[in-house]
Amino acid sequence: MNEFVLGINCAGFNSSTVLLRDGEIVSAVEEERLTRQKRTRRFPIEGIKFCLTSAGIEIENLTAIAVSWNPFINLETFSRANSDVTRFLGELLYSVPNHLLQLHSSGISDVSVQQLHLEKGKTSVFYVRHHLSHAASYLVSPFEDAAILTTDAFGERQSTSFSRGHLTEVTEIWSQNFPHSLGGFYSTFTEYLGFQPQSDEWKLMGASAFGDPKRFREKVRCLYSLSENSNLGFELNLSHFDFFQFHTPHRYSQRLKDHLGLPPRGQDESLNQSYFDLAAAAQEAFTDIYLHLLRQLHDATGSPNVVIAGGCALNSLANGRVLVDTDFENCFIPPVPDDSGAALGAASYVHHQILKRKKRTVMRHNYLGPKYSPEEIIATLKQYQIPYELLENSSRTAAQLISEGKVIGWFQDRLEFGDRALGNRSILADPRIPEMADRVNQAIKYRESFRPFAPAVILEKADRYFDDLTPTPYMERVLPIVSSARKKIPAVTHRDGTGRLQTVSDAQNTKFYKLICEFEAITGVPVVLNTSFNVKGEPIVCSPSDALRTFYTSGLDALIIENCLVSK
Repeated sequence: MNEFVLGINCAGFNSSTVLLRDGEIVSAVEEERLTRQKRTRRFPIEGIKFCLTSAGIEIENLTAIAVSWNPFINLETFSRANSDVTRFLGELLYSVPNHLLQLHSSGISDVSVQQLHLEKGKTSVFYVRHHLSHAASYLVSPFEDAAILTTDAFGERQSTSFSRGHLTEVTEIWSQNFPHSLGGFYSTFTEYLGFQPQSDEWKLMGASAFGDPKRFREKVRCLYSLSENSNLGFELNLSHFDFFQFHTPHRYSQRLKDHLGLPPRGQDESLNQSYFDLAAAAQEAFTDIYLHLLRQLHDATGSPNVVIAGGCALNSLANGRVLVDTDFENCFIPPVPDDSGAALGAASYVHHQILKRKKRTVMRHNYLGPKYSPEEIIATLKQYQIPYELLENSSRTAAQLISEGKVIGWFQDRLEFGDRALGNRSILADPRIPEMADRVNQAIKYRESFRPFAPAVILEKADRYFDDLTPTPYMERVLPIVSSARKKIPAVTHRDGTGRLQTVSDAQNTKFYKLICEFEAITGVPVVLNTSFNVKGEPIVCSPSDALRTFYTSGLDALIIENCLVSK
C-alpha cells in the first residue's frame, strides 16, 4: 500500500503544494500558476486538488500532511488580543494552545502535530519549523553527507542556520535570529532602488552588472559586521534599517538615506548611473556576507559537500562564487530554494524523520506540474478557432525558426516547479543576434532593458563557453563566459561578461536537448537564449490557454505547443 505525504507552503509568498508517494516526488506546483495571481499568498487549495488528482487519491488517502511553518513557536508568547477574543470557534485551534503554553516554561519542539479525523479515516498534520523545512532540501540532494546553509528573510524566529545532513537525518548545529537577516538586507536595497521587495530582487541582480561598486562600497560595507573566530554569523547596523518594524512605510530608515547621500529612487524614475553603482555595491556586500557564512559553515563541519536553501539561494550571482571562493568541492542548490520549495523540504522531513523511512530519492528534475494531452491542446485550439500546423519534429522546426531570427514560445510536457523556466514553458531566441536581448525585453517581456537572459547550453559543450564550469541544470549560478565566446552569443552575455547558464542534458530534458542540438547543426552554436514564458507581472504560463493569451498579447513570432505550430 502506497504512503502519501502532502507538503504545503502557506505561510509566505508563493504558496505551493508537493506530493510524495513512498518518498518519490509525484507532483509539485506553485499556486500562482493555477490561479494566475503572481506571488499569491492564498492557501494552495488548487495545488492540493491538482496533486491529489495527479495521484488518483482523496485527502483521506494521505498518510501525513507537512506544513513548512510551525505556528506553535509563534504561540509561545501569549497574545490576549488574539486568544481571548476568538472571532469564530475555529480559532480555538490556536487560542487553546496559546493559553496552555503560559504554563510551559521550556521551548516548543521543531515539529508540532494535529490530527484530522475524517469520515473515511484520519490523517496527521505536521507543522515543521521553517528553517528545518528549507534545510531538509538536503534529503533530495545527491549527497549522503553534507553541510547545509539556510538563509532568508526570516522563519518563525531564525534568519540563518547551519545544519548537517547525514543519510536521512538533518541536524541543526547553529542558528541566528531575525532581525540580523541577509534577506532583509537585500530586500531593503531592492526597495531603495525603486523595485518591489521580496519580488524584484532579480532586478537588483541585473542592475548590479551595470554599476561600479567602488562609489558606495565603504558606505554599504559599514552597514554590517562579520563575526570572526568562533563567533558565527554577522550583524547589521540596525539603525539604518526598518524592515524589522513591520508597520513602517519603508524598509530603510532616514538614517540610511542620510548615510548614502542618494535619495531612494521613485518607481517612475529612470535608473541613472548612481543607482546602478548602488546596486553593484549592495550585490557585492550580499556576496561578502554569503561567502563568509559558507566559509564558517565549512569550518564548522569540514564537509566537502554543501546544500544551500532559503530565499537568498536564489541569488545566482553569489552562487557562482561558492565553489570558487570557498573550500566546498560540491554544491547542490535545489530548483526551488525559496519558500515554495519549503513545501518539498517539509514533506521530505516528515517522510524520513517522522515516518522513519530510510530510502532516499534524488531530485533530478523539476518538471512536476500539470501536463496537457495532445487531445486537450487541439481541443483548446479549436475552441478558439486558431489555425495550427501539426509538426513531425517540433524540436527541428523550433531550431529552424530561432535560427531565422524568430522568437518563439515553447510549451512542452510538464510545467516546471520553481521560478525558472527550464525548457518546458520557455521563450526561446537566437543568442547570436546582439539586438535580440533588447527586442525580447521591450516587445515581448515588457520589462527593463538591463534584465539579462539565460544561455541554455548543451552540457557536453558548456566548457567551450563558460569558465569555472560546473553542471548547472537549474539555472542557479552565474558564471563567467569565456572571453572568446562572448561575441558569439552577445544576446546572453551580460554587461559584466557573465551569464546565468542552464546546462541541458539528454537525460533531463530530451526535447529541449534535441532542440539545441538541431540549432547547433544549423548555426554551429550549441546555445539558445532561454527565458520564462510570461510577460511582466504574470506567472509563468501553465495551460494552453495561458500560452495562447500570452502569445497573442506579446511580440512572439510563433508558438509551439507540443507538436502544434501556431503562427501570426
